[in-house]
Amino acid sequence: MSVLSVSIQKQVESALVEQGLLTPEDFHDIRETAEEKGTPLFTAIIDSGKLTNEQLTKTIAQVTKMPYVNLSSATIDPKILSMLSHDIAERYMAVPLGEMNARLVVAMLDADNVQAVDFLSNKIGRPLKVYAASEEGIRNVLQQYKGDLTKDVTSALDTQIKEQLAEDEAKSQAKVKIITNDSPISKALSSILEYAAKNKASDIHIEPLETELKIRARVDGVLREIMQLPKSIEAPLVSRIKILSNLKIDEHRIPQDGQFTIATSSGAIDLRIAISPVVWGEQVVIRLLDKSGTSLKLEDMGYIGRSLRTIRKGLERPNGMILTSGPTGSGKSTSLYALLQEIKSDEINIVTLEDPVEYKMGGVNQIQVNAEVGLTFASGLRSILRQDPDVVMVGEIRDKETATLAVQAALTGHLVFSTLHTNSAAGILPRLLDMGIEPFLIASTVHTVIGQRLVRRNIDEREAYKSSQAEVESIIKTLGPILPTGQEDIAKISKDLGYSNLPLGNQNAYTLYKGKQKPETPDGFKGRMGLYEVFEISDAIQELILKRAASSEIQKAAQAEGMITMRQDGYLKALSGMTTVAEVNRVAAEDAA
Repeated sequence: MSVLSVSIQKQVESALVEQGLLTPEDFHDIRETAEEKGTPLFTAIIDSGKLTNEQLTKTIAQVTKMPYVNLSSATIDPKILSMLSHDIAERYMAVPLGEMNARLVVAMLDADNVQAVDFLSNKIGRPLKVYAASEEGIRNVLQQYKGDLTKDVTSALDTQIKEQLAEDEAKSQAKVKIITNDSPISKALSSILEYAAKNKASDIHIEPLETELKIRARVDGVLREIMQLPKSIEAPLVSRIKILSNLKIDEHRIPQDGQFTIATSSGAIDLRIAISPVVWGEQVVIRLLDKSGTSLKLEDMGYIGRSLRTIRKGLERPNGMILTSGPTGSGKSTSLYALLQEIKSDEINIVTLEDPVEYKMGGVNQIQVNAEVGLTFASGLRSILRQDPDVVMVGEIRDKETATLAVQAALTGHLVFSTLHTNSAAGILPRLLDMGIEPFLIASTVHTVIGQRLVRRNIDEREAYKSSQAEVESIIKTLGPILPTGQEDIAKISKDLGYSNLPLGNQNAYTLYKGKQKPETPDGFKGRMGLYEVFEISDAIQELILKRAASSEIQKAAQAEGMITMRQDGYLKALSGMTTVAEVNRVAAEDAA
C-alpha cells in the first residue's frame, strides 16, 4: 500500500464509512489494534478481515481520482507483457495491460508516483495510461511472465540443446523420441496448453512455416497468433503430441486423429488432436473441451421469446425430431446438451451417440463413437434402439444410413435430437432430401428446426452511442418487417419477441451499445452467446417439403409464420446492448429477399 498524506487518509476513511464498507466503530477498534501492534492503519484494516485489499485499493483510487482496475483474475497477452521486462515490472510493481488510444495501459501499485511513471514511459518509449491496482492483482499479472511461451522455450533450450535439435532433425525417428521426452519440449507444450486453458481458448493451431513455427489460439471464436517458435522445435514438439495421443510418430504422410487429457489449474481438460501433413511439415490442431464454466440453461445461451417458446413446445412432444444446424464451432452440440438438460429426469431413458463426448452428464447414457472398432453413428444407433430409449441424441447426421435410422427412430416413438451442417434452419429439410430421405418421412418426423451462430458478448460495463447512417439502413432493412410502427404495438411485439426495449419503426438513428474498453478486455467483449432462428414444421411447410421446395421457399414460409431470422435476432440483441451490430454482421449473412 502506497504512503498517503494525512488529508488523503482521512478522505479514504470517510469514503469507506459512506460506502458502508466499515462503520465508525470498526475504525475505532482497528485503530486501537494498529496502535498496539505499531502497524499502519490501512495494514490493520486488511489484517482485520473486514475489508479486502481490492476494496481498499479501489476506494483510495476513487478518492485520489486515479483510474482503478481489478487484476485479481485478469489474463494479459504475452505480447503486451513483453513491452516491459519482468525485472522492471517487479521492481516498480507496474505491469502492462494493453493498448488504448495509442497509449500503453499500465497498472501500478503506487500509481500517483510521477517519477516512476516518467521512468516507465521513457523506458517503453511511448505515453502511458496509468491505472491503480492492488498488490495481489499486480502479482497475479507478474506470475503470468512465467507463462510467456517464447521465454519458456528459449530460456529452457540453451544453445547446446538448440544445436542438438537442429542436428537431430536429420536423424532417425528413434532419436527424436528421446528428444521429445526432454524437459524443455514438455515444458513448452505444457505452457502452450496452460495459456490456452487460462484464456478459455477453444482451439490451438500449431502451424509449420518455411523458417518458423507459428502458434495461434481461438478465443471467443477469433483466431489470434500467440507466439512463434524456431523451426527446429517443430519435429520434437509434434512428436511429443503424437506420443501423448498414442499416434504413430513415424507416420508423416497421412492425417492422424487422437486425444488425451491434461490437468490444469482450472481442472482436467480433454483434448482432441488432429494432425495433417502440409507443405512445410505437419499441422496440429488441438481442440480443448473445457466445459466447466458453460451454462446449459437455454436462457443463458441466448434463447429468448418466440424461439424459446417454440423449442419448449417441441420438447413436450413424445416423438419426432428436433434438428439444429450451423457451421463447425457454432454451438450446435451445446444446444443439444441444453435440450437434454431441460427434459432429463428419472422417468425417461436418454441415450446419446457422440463424437466426441464433450459434456459428461449424470443421468444420461453416453456412447463414444469409435470407428476403429466398428462403432459408427449408424451401427451405434442400431444398438441404441435395442436399449429401450425414450430420447436419442445423435451427435451428427453425416450420411444417408444415419439419417435413415434417425428418421426410423422418430417414427417408432422416440424423441430424436441431432445436428446437420447447413447455413440456415430452413436448409436442414432440403439437406435431408439430398441424403435420400423421402419427403413424406421428413414431413411426418421433423417438427422443430434450429439454425444458429455464435457472437461475442459485450461486457457488463457498456457505452451507448448513436448508430451511423449505414447501421440505420441495415437495421431498418433487417428489422423493418418486425419493428413496431406505433406506441400501441410496442407492448404486444415486445412480449412476443422477448425484448423489452424495442425502438419504434424507421428512425434516423438508434441507440446502440459497445463494451467499455478495459485493460483485461481491450475489445469490449467477454464470452459468447447464440443467435438463433427456430421454427416448427407447420402444415404449409409440410406441403413445401412434399413438393421438394428449395430452402429459400421454406425460409420465406417460416418468416411469414413469424420466425425471427438469425440476423434479426442478432440486431435485436445489439439494440438491447448484448452485442454489437458489427459483430452480428460478422457471423450472420443477410437473408435472401
